[in-house]
Amino acid sequence: MQLQSERTLRNLLSGLYSSHLSWDLEALSSQLLQILSSASGNGDIPTKGNPWTVDDVVLITYADTVVEADQPALVSLRTFINSQLSDFAGVIHVLPFLEASSDGGFAVASHDCLESRHGDWNDLADLAEGRKLMADLVLNHVSASHPWVRQFLRDQEPGRSCVLEASPDPCWDNVVRPRSSALFTKLQGPISMRQVWTTFGPDQVDVDWSHPEVLLGFTRLLARMVAYGVRWIRLDAVGFVWKEPNTSCIHQPQAHQLVEILRQLLTIACPDGVVVTETNVPEQENLSYLRTGREAHLAYNFPLPPLLLEAAVSGSADLLNRWLSRWPSLPESTSLLNFTACHDGVGLRPLEGLMPPSRLMDLLIACEQRGGLVSHRRLADGNEVPYEINISWWSAMADGGLDPSYWQRERFLLTQLMVLALPGVPALYLPALLATANDLGRFRRTGHRRDLNRPQFKKSSVERRLQDPDSDAAAVLVALKQAIAVRATQPALHPDGQLQVLTPDRVDRVVLHRSHAGHDLVAVHNVTSTRLTLDPFGLLDLEDTDPWVDCLSGRTLEPCRRHLLNPYEVLWLVRS
Repeated sequence: MQLQSERTLRNLLSGLYSSHLSWDLEALSSQLLQILSSASGNGDIPTKGNPWTVDDVVLITYADTVVEADQPALVSLRTFINSQLSDFAGVIHVLPFLEASSDGGFAVASHDCLESRHGDWNDLADLAEGRKLMADLVLNHVSASHPWVRQFLRDQEPGRSCVLEASPDPCWDNVVRPRSSALFTKLQGPISMRQVWTTFGPDQVDVDWSHPEVLLGFTRLLARMVAYGVRWIRLDAVGFVWKEPNTSCIHQPQAHQLVEILRQLLTIACPDGVVVTETNVPEQENLSYLRTGREAHLAYNFPLPPLLLEAAVSGSADLLNRWLSRWPSLPESTSLLNFTACHDGVGLRPLEGLMPPSRLMDLLIACEQRGGLVSHRRLADGNEVPYEINISWWSAMADGGLDPSYWQRERFLLTQLMVLALPGVPALYLPALLATANDLGRFRRTGHRRDLNRPQFKKSSVERRLQDPDSDAAAVLVALKQAIAVRATQPALHPDGQLQVLTPDRVDRVVLHRSHAGHDLVAVHNVTSTRLTLDPFGLLDLEDTDPWVDCLSGRTLEPCRRHLLNPYEVLWLVRS
């Protein structure tokens, strides 16, 4: 098996680096395997089937979301999760924890050291104990203060080969970007001024993946992560990694080849490893990293957050139902990572072709009324268009009337319960679980719009809030903890199960039929603020008269009469 993996790796390298001599690629392959030999995951025994189960829920958090005085952030986080959120943390995604200079950790300044306030590699390993740990490879760029950039400016290796130098030229006119900042940035070195690619901003310098030295550097980082307990790898902004003249410089064939190589490297280091691609782009572009079955295991389900947000805010589920009705059929051992809130904003590019402009404009206005902001990106023609909504998911669920809290908790729970009911692996964002409103204070201090939804808490104050049974945070955690426990007992909700939408043309509700291994479950969602009626008879075209049971509440629904659905109520129905 190992020899087959090594042969596969050599073949993939020859595809990505086709201009290199075969003996160079042989040497590169040997170097990569030597680096991976230090990873402790080599001894892992792969499990049968897919590396996820109905028990798996991903908890998304920064290392320093929950802090305690005089303790490394990772230690505080581990203590808090073990005491309060163990049911939510079968998989923990710790957002970038390496030394960084900006962008919430995504401008990585060192591939060797963690931010000192977070702790060290051993603290990361302690967090991984008893669970799966997910970490980021920020592939497109490094910080302008990264050693590679400093070496590049001094014309020294390896940095000279790792940084992507640029000269403005019409051949780059069609580059697709997620920002409105300059595509190129001039950096002053001791020898001369050098101009580099900065797709995501002036402090994030693009690396040159056409040079194998970049792959070697990231493989060293991958091996270190695996050695300290990381098993799932998130490939940040992977669609942008390869630039070719006279193209859009996104989703190039080489980007897909690179994902295959990174999956192969992770498999060699950790047979149960999972590769997750992060591409905040239109739906079919996003799914392209799953279609072959050889690239990502999971891809972020980016259309879900804005469509679910719009349905909850507007009370109209027609667009959501229509999209759910054409849920993609994916190759074996691939699936989607379903989420609502995350550390970034609610992406709008995935809505292209899915939402009319008038509905999108109404959504933007509604979110601004709830304290959110809209970030933009610049098109090739110089015009700017909305790119993402920056808002906390809790604030987004507020009512638009005089009382913002009116049905807020119910809307919030509806959206999270739908995430738990869909095929794929669910992911929940820690600040959202704590019912956190827009962090206006942090935004005013930094001026960064995404900081509206990147709060930091003192561990003691959060624990006090959770001890108050009347607080929104406590109520949310109780409800979702119970739902996660129920989900684990329902084979129909397995990530690999089938989905049928029973309400493709309805506006007021979303009714999903989940099935797997001979088991069935019907998830009913009232997306409106009014009471509805539900007739369970013939729900699955069954003619018998056995009652249904809502396994979330224990309530029995007799099939021969209509039942009330409260505003934003969710039922998980199984046959008794």
